[in-house]
Amino acid sequence: MLEASHRYFHHAADVLGLSDKIRSILLTPRRVVKVEIVAEADDGSLLHHTGFRVQHNNARGPCKGGLRYHPTMDEDHASALANLMTWKTAIVDVPYGGAKGGIDCDPSTMSRFEVERVTRAFIEQIREVIGPNLDIPAPDVNTNADIMAWIMDEYSKYYGFSPAVVTGKPLHLFGSVGREEATGRGVMYALDEALQDQGRGMEGTTVAMQGFGNVGSHAARLIAERGGKLVAVADHLGAVAKEDGLDVPALFAYGREHRTVKGFPGGEPFDGGDVITWKADVLIPAALEDAITAENAGDVQAGIVVEGANAPTTPEADVILAEKGVTVVPDILANAGGVTVSYFEWAQNIQQFRWELDRVVKELEKTMRRAYGAVRDVAKEKEVDLRTAAFVLAIQRVGRAGLSRRSVREEIDLS
Repeated sequence: MLEASHRYFHHAADVLGLSDKIRSILLTPRRVVKVEIVAEADDGSLLHHTGFRVQHNNARGPCKGGLRYHPTMDEDHASALANLMTWKTAIVDVPYGGAKGGIDCDPSTMSRFEVERVTRAFIEQIREVIGPNLDIPAPDVNTNADIMAWIMDEYSKYYGFSPAVVTGKPLHLFGSVGREEATGRGVMYALDEALQDQGRGMEGTTVAMQGFGNVGSHAARLIAERGGKLVAVADHLGAVAKEDGLDVPALFAYGREHRTVKGFPGGEPFDGGDVITWKADVLIPAALEDAITAENAGDVQAGIVVEGANAPTTPEADVILAEKGVTVVPDILANAGGVTVSYFEWAQNIQQFRWELDRVVKELEKTMRRAYGAVRDVAKEKEVDLRTAAFVLAIQRVGRAGLSRRSVREEIDLS
């Protein structure tokens, strides 16, 4: 994954003509933290895990990024995701840099109390390098509002009342309305802009979706509200399809209750792996990375791919999709709605003033559409695809911020 994110970066850096030295400076993480976590299990034995926090860049503001609890979490994974967060925050122009981290644990095998103890042990270890003006964690895979609440509480033990140390908190504990559906809502706005570029609208547009968790379910719900038709959806347990469109509100409720789309009575089951090549106008990969690969990219039938997940398309697959004329709205643009509303939550915590939902939604729409427009303008100017344009724009913004913070003798052109 780290190699893939670097390949996309270098492609954009080639467009800008950056030197090897500047590339190295922009790619190297500012700080990498690796800690040992020992906590007590419910049976009195010891839980032993490793925690990571990679702070990639803070030229544009405090570092920002999620915490992922997954057995595969390691330093390279955290570094790749932190790298992407730097570019993502720059594209939507919120005053953050990029960070990412997590713990190599599997919460599905742990009790709620064990997850809490591991979380608090982790924060005790990294508390000196996070904070409202240093690095603000957020939810990611297998983490949620409850875990963010524990982080806020643990940090506040040492530094006093600090709701702005983390975002994605419960509403009753200084979270923001609209945060839960923010990433899915951003995906919907990104799709709407891509359709408008092709002279089309959402009404009647068919969508195939991989993943029906927080991002996928809310994106599907909001797309359906605007007239789009979800014709196929798959998750890690099962898949259902319906040619004339699934009943998304019913599927949304079913997914919330059963935590899967498997067994949904309003559609026909199919092999979930086939969703990537399903016949639909739009494909939304909203699960984990590497969903679209060199092996299946050639069979993708959708004309538009909107990346709801982080890094769902490998570089080899990206080339194939480009050759097929498929429009790919990249993850660092398409799923930036989450970090945008995280910024709104952080701002509310700093101000100690709560926004209403209509303001959150209005500001998110304005931010996402403005960001898409800025990427589209770069794509036209540089005659490149949207992914390359997104990286070009982000590199320009991060690079200019870094140069403005210090005097350098070397002349660097970021135009």
